[in-house]
Amino acid sequence: MVLSHPQIDPVIFHIGPLAVRWYGLMYLLGFLASYFIIRHLARRRGLDLSSDLLSDLLFYAVLGVILGGRLGYTLFYNFTYYLSHPLQIFAVWEGGMSFHGGLIGVVVASLVFCIRKKLPVLLLGDILTAAATIGLGLGRLGNFINGELWGRVTDSPLGMVFPGAGPELRHPSQLYEAFFEGPVLFLLLYLLHRRKVSEGLVFFTFFLGYGLIRFCIEFFRQPDAHLGFLWGGATMGQLLSIPMILIGLIGLFYCQYRGRRA
Repeated sequence: MVLSHPQIDPVIFHIGPLAVRWYGLMYLLGFLASYFIIRHLARRRGLDLSSDLLSDLLFYAVLGVILGGRLGYTLFYNFTYYLSHPLQIFAVWEGGMSFHGGLIGVVVASLVFCIRKKLPVLLLGDILTAAATIGLGLGRLGNFINGELWGRVTDSPLGMVFPGAGPELRHPSQLYEAFFEGPVLFLLLYLLHRRKVSEGLVFFTFFLGYGLIRFCIEFFRQPDAHLGFLWGGATMGQLLSIPMILIGLIGLFYCQYRGRRA
């Protein structure tokens, strides 16, 4: 039996000239879920985070995701094009966001927030990374609904025909990423929070975990057509995940060393 993409209309409904899209709704749901998860984990870890502080933190995080994600896509995935068409950088409604760029943006924004509000950087990083996994999973579901970022050709029973990708069966790699980057990674990080591990361990576990998951699933995902395969047959997603893996490993060794010295 051949599975076909459900071809859900990316637009949920229109309000006058404004189109409300599934992908945007996934972002909104991700931030709403993050609000409650951050509040819950802050209480569990003993971090005094008032409603006003939490609202300010999410504002910083939203700016970090949007600015970092867009600039990351510009630099990592289509630099030549945007160098020739600089005004298109601001055309975010046309799509084009990079997770790795968004991650850098959130880290920088959160660091600034912690310095201004005198909050513990690593502990807040632990809480934010756990909450971010929900948004990651929902974002991949948005990619699947849009019928974009499909997988490589396969003869697997899980193969699916995607509109615009030809008649071949392809891996629904968006669903692989949604599952492993979302609930699986969240469960791992949440269990670490329940154990009340040392500050920073959850944060660096996220870097290592996401980096490994993304690196492996890239073997099933079709690389961007304008980039193709890069050094050694790796994709851009794999190359950008390698620094995450290294940061995660170094950070975990640091946490272990600090724990022994304590």
